[in-house]
Amino acid sequence: MYYFIINPNSRSGAGGSIWNQLRRELLLKGISFESYLTRYVGHATKIAGQITQKATPEHPVTLIAVGGDGTIQEVLNGIFNLDSVIFGYIPTGSGNDFCRGMQLPQEPLAALDSILKKERMIEMDLPFTIQNGKRYRFGISTGLGYDAAVCQEVLATPFKKVFNRLKLGKLIYLFIALKQLVFLNLAPMTITLDGNRRYHYDRVYFAAVMNQKYEGGGFMFCPDARPDDGMLDVIVAEGINRLKLLFCLPTAFFGKHTHVKGIHIFRCRSIDIHSSVPLPVHRDGESGGIQNEFFVTFEKKPLKIIMPVL
Repeated sequence: MYYFIINPNSRSGAGGSIWNQLRRELLLKGISFESYLTRYVGHATKIAGQITQKATPEHPVTLIAVGGDGTIQEVLNGIFNLDSVIFGYIPTGSGNDFCRGMQLPQEPLAALDSILKKERMIEMDLPFTIQNGKRYRFGISTGLGYDAAVCQEVLATPFKKVFNRLKLGKLIYLFIALKQLVFLNLAPMTITLDGNRRYHYDRVYFAAVMNQKYEGGGFMFCPDARPDDGMLDVIVAEGINRLKLLFCLPTAFFGKHTHVKGIHIFRCRSIDIHSSVPLPVHRDGESGGIQNEFFVTFEKKPLKIIMPVL
């Protein structure tokens, strides 16, 4: 039995149409499945919890998210009994950083075919952040500062859907990224890795904690990040002239930014970040509100992910 959680509003409403194609394929193949369409923010978390709460290692649940990176994050946060779940993903979003990092098929029917074959799996590390005493899992990254400010404004702008329909969604990100770069207030931050390595910076643009190589629609911020190595990869951008950072950002699409002075890359098992002032936070490109500190580490157990055949 396959359980599908679908965000029909992903890709500016195209998610529902894509699911209809996938559903027809499942019916043609005679696959046993149940499907659930999300209706509001946080609904996927609730559904995932209901599906997985009775799963056991002897009787695991195969849970498939159909949506964007935000849908993945919601599903991950609802899963009970991590060692009793097999997770699959069919992309119908616009960013698809999870697909890039995991090297999953980006075409929905190809992704479905890979999931149904279920010929290869890996165990993915599952990090979480604690904010205001509450735990939030993420699959791609979490960040504080500039990258989160861009995410939050993109989510709030009414023009995002229009540009996505025209397949020009990245222009919205580019415009807002330039605007935020001009007006962003830099903040002092103290970063503590594994409880004993401490760094302080006076003028920080952003700090991002990565489980994958990519965030923000293809920025390879941590080129050596792997989702199955038991390590968090961290990027901190600080003390750089704004014009220099503007020219540095495009090189991050190719991972060529890491030697720029003011760009710091770290690896750790846990991290505490404290900012002197509250700043925007994101988790997998979704708003995490405004915070001045958070802690990130891993769940004790990994999550099995269905992968394509090499």
